[in-house]
Amino acid sequence: MEFEVNGTRHAVDVDDDPTAVEVVRDRLGLTGTKLVCAGGVCGACTIQVDGEPRVSCLTPAVGLAGRRVTTVEGLAGHPIGRAFAGEDALQCGYCTPGFVVGAAAFYERWRAAHGRTRPGREQIADALAGHLCRCGAYEGIFDAVAAACAGDYDNAPTDGQAPAAPRTEAPEKTDGSARYTTDLRPEGLLEGVIIRSPHAHAHVRSLEAGDVPLVPLLPPDGVVRYVGQPVAAVAAPDRASARAAAARVRVDYEVLPAALDARQARTGEGPPVYEDKAARKRAPGSGETPQLVPARWRGNLRGPSAMSRRPATAVRRITEARRSTPERVVEGLYTTAAQTHTPLEPHACLARWSDGTLHLEVSTQSVKRTAELAAERFGVPVERVVARAVHVGGGFGCKMGLTSDVVAAVELARLHGAPVRVVLDRDEELTDGGYRPGTRIRLAMVADEAGDLSALAMDADNDGGVSIGGTVAALARFMYGKAPRRLRDFDTVTHRPPGAPFRGPGGPTMCWALEQAVDEMAHRLGQDPIALRRRWDGNPKRHALYDRAASLPVWSGPRGGTGRFRRGVGVAAANWMYFLDPVTEVELTVEDGIVVARCAVQDMGTGSRTVLRRAVAAGLGVPEARVRAEVGRSDTVHGPTSGGSRTTPSLAPAAADAADRLRDALGGGDIAARLDTAHGVRVTGRRPRDRRGFVTPFTMGGIAIGRGFTGSVQVAEVEVDTRLGRVRPLSVWSGIAAGRIHEDRLARSQCQGAVVQGVGYALFEERRTDPVTGRVLTENMEDYRIPGIGDTPEITIHFHQEGFDHVPGGGVGLGEIATLPTAASLANAVHDATGWRPYDMPIRPDRLLEGLAT
Repeated sequence: MEFEVNGTRHAVDVDDDPTAVEVVRDRLGLTGTKLVCAGGVCGACTIQVDGEPRVSCLTPAVGLAGRRVTTVEGLAGHPIGRAFAGEDALQCGYCTPGFVVGAAAFYERWRAAHGRTRPGREQIADALAGHLCRCGAYEGIFDAVAAACAGDYDNAPTDGQAPAAPRTEAPEKTDGSARYTTDLRPEGLLEGVIIRSPHAHAHVRSLEAGDVPLVPLLPPDGVVRYVGQPVAAVAAPDRASARAAAARVRVDYEVLPAALDARQARTGEGPPVYEDKAARKRAPGSGETPQLVPARWRGNLRGPSAMSRRPATAVRRITEARRSTPERVVEGLYTTAAQTHTPLEPHACLARWSDGTLHLEVSTQSVKRTAELAAERFGVPVERVVARAVHVGGGFGCKMGLTSDVVAAVELARLHGAPVRVVLDRDEELTDGGYRPGTRIRLAMVADEAGDLSALAMDADNDGGVSIGGTVAALARFMYGKAPRRLRDFDTVTHRPPGAPFRGPGGPTMCWALEQAVDEMAHRLGQDPIALRRRWDGNPKRHALYDRAASLPVWSGPRGGTGRFRRGVGVAAANWMYFLDPVTEVELTVEDGIVVARCAVQDMGTGSRTVLRRAVAAGLGVPEARVRAEVGRSDTVHGPTSGGSRTTPSLAPAAADAADRLRDALGGGDIAARLDTAHGVRVTGRRPRDRRGFVTPFTMGGIAIGRGFTGSVQVAEVEVDTRLGRVRPLSVWSGIAAGRIHEDRLARSQCQGAVVQGVGYALFEERRTDPVTGRVLTENMEDYRIPGIGDTPEITIHFHQEGFDHVPGGGVGLGEIATLPTAASLANAVHDATGWRPYDMPIRPDRLLEGLAT
């Protein structure tokens, strides 16, 4: 078959009936076209065929015969690509090429019909409805497409250089040249496939491989505890052959009774998931830090682990108030569904052994930690392990350990003596890639005669499958003063896949219950919900946000109504701890007149590369062009994990310190003029200690806790369709108090994306499993819905940049605090519009209609 791709004729063999994406990526090497969902849902694989956008995962390659195909590589220099870079319409960049291809087709149609008229949000959303961005960079995408269509990016730079962009690597991500782990294909590569358990609970008696070389992936006791648990792995020259080899492996299972009912697990009953103390110690955690508070086990129930303050007093006050002043008692049972991480780049690792050194190309949030864990697991010195992650297509918390893709790739590479790549399919990602555990929260709150918080009780049952470590109730200790409170977390353990840390673990879930209860209390007391929060909340940084929120026109505007469409406005607040990695380092080396900044940090779309480069340039007083940031390698100085909102507050001060040291080494003065004669000069900067020290005298999993809390107040406006039960978010104002903002545009993008993920949590996302077999049912991106560009409200971000003067650089992390209150603010807006309180999340149409009918 012959066809044209980006102006070049190609002839390919299509006898095996490949899809267009296979031909474009694997045979032509045009890896800007990404394979994500394999179901035509996400748009990442979009190409143009004779100028019209098509999803190449559903297009038979034979259908391209004689056609003119354009991929993102063929659009280099297009105004849309320049606009995406200039307006920061991207984060991790994995979905970006598909958006650029689709948006370029819209641009051509729009300009032909409307000239340089600027399209509205609705027209852009309609055109890009088939594209998904899990990072939630939709606000930037709206801006980019509108600006390009209006002619703002018609003229390319005259000096031949790429236009200035808020993000250092933006040109690579917009033209498809950025290489992710899934794009790498070295000579002699084998593709690995993981064999997974079809049973929720079984003992593996034997593995009969026959002529198939395999590596076992079983735990020491040989017991599998959920459907989809890795059992073994095989490799072959291509995925089809690897799957065929996997099908020939025979696994002898002794099927055992399974605990699949969370309600039964809450009673401690059912077949035990972990039979003894040794097995329990191997239980995976769903939080970011080790379990510091021990908890007892009773069958499949673990807990309580408590973070209470005067719990007996709290219980007594609640009991007395129920009898004497029930109107001042707010009680409720709140539930949340499990939310799956769904990074568009799945878990992926390419491993090879060379002269005793293990090389890993891996999609990870921590190259340093991955290398350390791999060295321990595979019995090699840590200096003989090099982990690289040049570009990472999202993570959100689920790519921070030695995951099964890494273990399988390494063992297979050692077995075959060849490079082996293991990439999870989308159904594997949605089954075993991680999720925010579902919860069941019982809450009781009492206000005294003066209207102040008198007592709070919260019991949270965390449903994270075989994982443990839920900390939902514990986080309520840090909100609204020092009133007595009983806060207890339980883990209901079942034979289902494990949860994993997800952007503010426990935080959005806790806010869902607490912030709705505070809202309800404001109504009971006849007070303004913002005013009540401000009075209860002792955080001066949030006081500034409350004042700003109260002055918003949307807060005092009309709401409610009696027709089909009703408008509501809700508010919610949150705080989050300030985390950092206190031993972060940055190395600066002068090479041929350029300052090369190195750190074992990675960039999964949060902007670490840009923060490092600009902090060094600013500290030296040189143009950014004289600084190159190299990140994503474990074999350089220590860098922070991209998780726990610790990356920027760890990295930026270390970079500033390194710049000061280099300036001193070069003798001060005009540093730019001295660089040309300073080849080889090298210094290492370290993250200075905070002026008041840290809360913790030691690190826990690379995390120290700093002094002070970040804050967020969000005001959401919704429209509720009372006939169809749909909730449409109209606008969200998000106030963030995290001190100085190091990179304003990147920070805004992070906060906007956090709101989008909160919208998904509130309205759409619901991980479901079969109650009989334990199999995950939402195993594709059609059944597991994440927000699209048309679901995005207009998002306004306001930064309050005071309150962290004791921190070097003056600012702390904000990626997690920005998503905590979103779901609760939307729920309070729904209540404001309809009078119905949504206790169960997501707020599905059936639930809303049922609530309105009762």
